[in-house]
Amino acid sequence: MAQFYSAKRRVTTRQIMTVTVTDLDGSGQGVAHHHGKTLFVSGALPGEQAEVEIVEEKRSWARARTKRLLSTSPERVAPACPYFGRCGGCQQQHASPELQQRSKAKALSRLLSQQIGEPVAVGNIIAGSAYGYRRRARLGLHYHARSQTLQMGFRQAGSSELVAITQCPVLKPELDALLQPLHQVLSSLQAVRRLGHAELVLADNGPLLVLRHLDPLSAADKEKLEQFSHSQQVALFLAPDSETLEQIAGEMPFYQLDGLRLTFSPRDFIQVNGELNQQMVAQAMAWLDLQPGDRLLDLFCGMGNFTLPSGKRVEKVTGVEGVAALVAKGAYNAGLNNLNNIAFYQHNLEEDVAAQPWAAEGFNKVLLDPARAGAAEAIPHIIKLAPESVVYVSCNPTTLARDSQIFLAAGYRPERITLLDMFPHTGHVESMVLFSRK
Repeated sequence: MAQFYSAKRRVTTRQIMTVTVTDLDGSGQGVAHHHGKTLFVSGALPGEQAEVEIVEEKRSWARARTKRLLSTSPERVAPACPYFGRCGGCQQQHASPELQQRSKAKALSRLLSQQIGEPVAVGNIIAGSAYGYRRRARLGLHYHARSQTLQMGFRQAGSSELVAITQCPVLKPELDALLQPLHQVLSSLQAVRRLGHAELVLADNGPLLVLRHLDPLSAADKEKLEQFSHSQQVALFLAPDSETLEQIAGEMPFYQLDGLRLTFSPRDFIQVNGELNQQMVAQAMAWLDLQPGDRLLDLFCGMGNFTLPSGKRVEKVTGVEGVAALVAKGAYNAGLNNLNNIAFYQHNLEEDVAAQPWAAEGFNKVLLDPARAGAAEAIPHIIKLAPESVVYVSCNPTTLARDSQIFLAAGYRPERITLLDMFPHTGHVESMVLFSRK
């Protein structure tokens, strides 16, 4: 006779200890040390003593969460958001904006110094409003069958679960004010069980809504959405799939930059922080010291966020981007703004830039703004062009540090480095470096 036994459940006792936090890393984790091991502690700030619980342990480091604070830092502040700690959108609302900026700058400086092999100082920090800065938000939608309610909000940290929200203080006030009426109209739709997500964008000509729906909408649902569009003065776009975008009401969006008008599709990439974007573009052009006789190459140019303002100042700008739709939008915007000295090209920037016909025109200055993966494949080709100066805009300190080594090996030096506080209360670090040829 066979006998079956239940396997004994493995019980893991999580360690609880008391530590003093000495630093804050760039992502907002408190840094402490215990018996020679580095601890990254969520929810604790420098100078605070805390009782913490280990949640992940490796040989030389561990992650922990704060169970109880035994002392508090003078730079601890009350979070403005009632969902902070549950919603995964923000990680640092408990820290003063000044502490957040210093810790990010320190982490960036440390990483670059380690990779470059000499001390690297981060200069001025470009910052703006700590709240009310996001002009774009993608809201998850989930119909809860048991309660027969529609949940609308953001994901929990490290989870696919939604945190339902009725407010979000990091959003631009115009978008924050739309959250409750948007939830009401979506909850009233016949298609409430078959909605994907809602995206809100604030353009300079007003807010817009993109609604991803999984099944065709009834005439009654479309009418309700159009009524919402008119009553709230929101441009309305429907997305039955990931490729299609149907404009129902309102104008195509645009934003203004350096006296120019840049139109964009609701699905095009634009910087979520419009205030910092203005400052970033102005700083990049000042660092490049653009002159009427300059010829500028703008790589990973998107729809021309840097390209178009630069075109007002130099002899010639060439923008290169891998996404065809953005290249077309950049060319359209150049024509819209009567900038005839700008040319846009589509090119895979992992391939040889120097072999392209436009590269033979010669450029004395280069700007690049790559995605998180960086530009390791493109930089050797940039170096072949021998520009006198390069501005590198980065959204990933790790790949920036790696790519900086390529510039250094080719005889370029980091002249200036700045932190751009583009995403307050998050662990995202945006920065900009000016490289000059020795």
